[in-house]
Amino acid sequence: MRNRECMLLYLFVVLLFAGCSDPYTTGINRETTQDVIGSRLKSAPSPDSRFEDEMAAVTEPNGILTLREALALTLVNNPELKVFSLETRAAEARALQAGLWPNPELEIEVEDVGGSGARSGFDAAETTIQLSQLIEFGNKAQKRKNVASVEKDLSGWDYEAKRLEVLTEASKAFVELLAMQEKTKLLRELVDISERSLGSVSHRVAAGKDSPLEKTKASVALSSVRLEYNQVLQELEKARNVTASFWGSERSRFMRAEGQLETVSDIPESDALRQMLVQNPQLARWEKEIARDKAALELENSKTQPDIAIGAGVKRFNEFDDNAFVFGVSIPLPISDRNQGARMEATVNLSKSYEERRAARIEVMNRFNQIFTELSVSFNKIKELRASILPGARDVFDASQIAYAEGKIDYLNVLDAQRTYFVSQTEYLETLVAYHKAKTDIEGLVGQTIDKTEPIQQPSQKEHGNEK
Repeated sequence: MRNRECMLLYLFVVLLFAGCSDPYTTGINRETTQDVIGSRLKSAPSPDSRFEDEMAAVTEPNGILTLREALALTLVNNPELKVFSLETRAAEARALQAGLWPNPELEIEVEDVGGSGARSGFDAAETTIQLSQLIEFGNKAQKRKNVASVEKDLSGWDYEAKRLEVLTEASKAFVELLAMQEKTKLLRELVDISERSLGSVSHRVAAGKDSPLEKTKASVALSSVRLEYNQVLQELEKARNVTASFWGSERSRFMRAEGQLETVSDIPESDALRQMLVQNPQLARWEKEIARDKAALELENSKTQPDIAIGAGVKRFNEFDDNAFVFGVSIPLPISDRNQGARMEATVNLSKSYEERRAARIEVMNRFNQIFTELSVSFNKIKELRASILPGARDVFDASQIAYAEGKIDYLNVLDAQRTYFVSQTEYLETLVAYHKAKTDIEGLVGQTIDKTEPIQQPSQKEHGNEK
């Protein structure tokens, strides 16, 4: 009985000591740890947390949607961005975990139990209760923490890259929506013009001034324009839903997008824009990528120093009713495994990162050159369309209607002028879309707006094709 009481006492003392040695096992300290994690997460917010806080109250409007509202909704509610934001927080938690020491281990060993003769039962048992702790050499805990800390920074760059990508695509979808709305207005105008033309042709046919074939041509033209108008209405609804999908809505609630599609600004010099590319996350992240690989190499080099485990405890001899202390140390012998493979891998990964940084820069520069060319071409084309093509197409169309009413030309010429007018207006809209998409892509690459001058002169109402 006395032996069992002694054993229970030893076990209680050892367990108490083990519990006190780990600050993360008691209820109070667990709460403290959670507070530390929470404070770290709050003290290292995502790069756009201030903007998120500012726009957190933004909800999708039922009426008019602006670009700023669309981007705010996307930033706060986009599912892909939420995934990257959570990954950043997970990386912060991994950085916290990486710096912790390994826990001590409790070992209980009972010998000479359940034998025969004098060794039967527990009378001759020898019980050892021992605590052991792994001691890491080479500052491994700090080096693990350094690797995890840089990986946390990398996750922040990954979030920033994804943020720019999503916001760029959302802006381009908004541009498409604006263009689709303008195309709907244009086709609605053409439907009205075609209806008036059909009425005019019908009166001339009834008066015997034109062949009934002219009325058939006008009727076919009206049906064709109406069909295209109905198709554009469906495409407009699709464009609204695509825009709403960026903030996680399956269907749009807003009725109309509002923006300045025809606002076109001068383009900065390409060299000035190239200097801004250093802000691009795909390039800026490589400084941290290389730092991570250097930290990983230092960690692997530190593993060549073997760690030791030391232990101490109490041994109980039931047979003699005696106690004794025990001590031990465990030292691995680095004979065949000196971590040479992992060190070589870390060295190769570092070299690979340098080459990948070069490849990333070449890729970004090639993409920049391609987009800048598209931006310049569309900008110059817009100026040419506004200066001569749009006004000329409208003048020809107006003149053809007057000439037909006076009986100077047949209706086939009117249809040709109408088709030319519509094609030029459509080309103008497509060029505006190409300009704004390229401009948005450039801004996504340099990480800021590129507007620096006043917009170029806008066309008149007649150039817009809105004069009745």
